[in-house]
Amino acid sequence: MNSLRLKVITPRKIVIDKQVSSVTVPTADGEITILPHHAHLFSLLIEGIVKIKSAGNEDDLAIGGGYLETNGETVTVLVSRAYGQNEIDKNLTSKAVEEAKLILSKSTDEKERAEAMTVLRRSVIDSKLMKRRKARPV
Repeated sequence: MNSLRLKVITPRKIVIDKQVSSVTVPTADGEITILPHHAHLFSLLIEGIVKIKSAGNEDDLAIGGGYLETNGETVTVLVSRAYGQNEIDKNLTSKAVEEAKLILSKSTDEKERAEAMTVLRRSVIDSKLMKRRKARPV
């Protein structure tokens, strides 16, 4: 059986450590999919959604920026944050978007505006992750 060992690590914990058949990640140059026996690779990751396939199942994780390294047998993903679909609160996400939009429309403080843009980016990723959960058959 061809598989990869996937490790997703944040500064706080090891989020995933399991055998998978493939992993698709968002890089600075676009999405890439890592399969067993992939060439050695070190890549910069951007905020986005990681798709993980294993044993006929597909899971998704939202990640912050970080790095990926693979030797074709192991894929190590080091990111600032990583969480699954069940960890997203729709109401909190909606509230954060509204507050960020308000700050962007009224504030002239660059630091405050930059933080609001970060919240909006993360909320868009969270919304995409929530839609994926709804689109899947139960």
